[in-house]
Amino acid sequence: MVEYTRKIQDIAKRLLSEKKVDAVIGYRQGSVPMMNEPILVREADKIDQLYWDSFCGVNLANYLPKRKERLAIVAKGCDSRNIVVHLQEGQIKRDQIHIIGVPCRGMVDRRKVRAKLEGQEPLRVVETGDQIVVEGKDFKETFKKADLLQDNCAICIHRNPVLYDELVGELVTEQSGVDRYEDVRAVEDMDPEARWKYFEELVRPCIRCYACRNACPLCYCPTCFVDESKPQWMGKSLDPTDVRTFHFMRAFHCAGRCTDCGACERACPVGIKVRQFTKKLEKDILELYHFEAGIIPEGRPPLDVYRPDDPEKFIK
Repeated sequence: MVEYTRKIQDIAKRLLSEKKVDAVIGYRQGSVPMMNEPILVREADKIDQLYWDSFCGVNLANYLPKRKERLAIVAKGCDSRNIVVHLQEGQIKRDQIHIIGVPCRGMVDRRKVRAKLEGQEPLRVVETGDQIVVEGKDFKETFKKADLLQDNCAICIHRNPVLYDELVGELVTEQSGVDRYEDVRAVEDMDPEARWKYFEELVRPCIRCYACRNACPLCYCPTCFVDESKPQWMGKSLDPTDVRTFHFMRAFHCAGRCTDCGACERACPVGIKVRQFTKKLEKDILELYHFEAGIIPEGRPPLDVYRPDDPEKFIK
């Protein structure tokens, strides 16, 4: 995937030089290994900062809502799905954005790499084909990339961008035969008491830092419900009831909109499997409405429409 870097830079240079966009949103290498960062480039002579490898996991669609200028944006499959959601929700206009599509083969989870290193400090991490090579003081380790993918990437069936203006490479073969909801079914099969205990333990480490919310491209409300004081929907403390309320309400806020990009889990500093909430709702929306968020640019999401003649009793 590192070969995409030059193509992204070439496209960005052309778009900026021809003044077709005012800026390009992409990635640059971070100051520490495995921590690539978002970057906004406005000048053609600075496009060499743009970079791509399997540590570009941040969802760049998070930086689009309410932008006024013309933008190019680097988008892998999940980013493009969130761009579609933003278009449907009126957060950006299609003619404002030029989508540089990146066929993706999955992002590497830096925590899995660190777990493999068993305390050794990585000083340099390089991707070569399907391998990840890690170098540090007095050691060099090589790992198979497929064993280090983010959990959401390992089960992703939409790696190619669903919406783009040009691609940096050939479309990749989508994964098939993937059981996306094995973990959700395991929770569904629990009795109510066991399920309650499971979720209590799941969110017990939460410190209410809101990193999951801040990293999520769906969370663009001017004032989040957790920050409201009139009315105050929930307490601000680490009381277990407040913590549970935050996670449950945030999950329902994402129902029918979540693309399972994994931004929430990537951002969580204490490693909570936040996707356990959103995947359950994703599964329900798929089973009830045969709908996946961000796949089809046209039309409206099922939870975003209203029919006075709806046959269901709830509307009476």
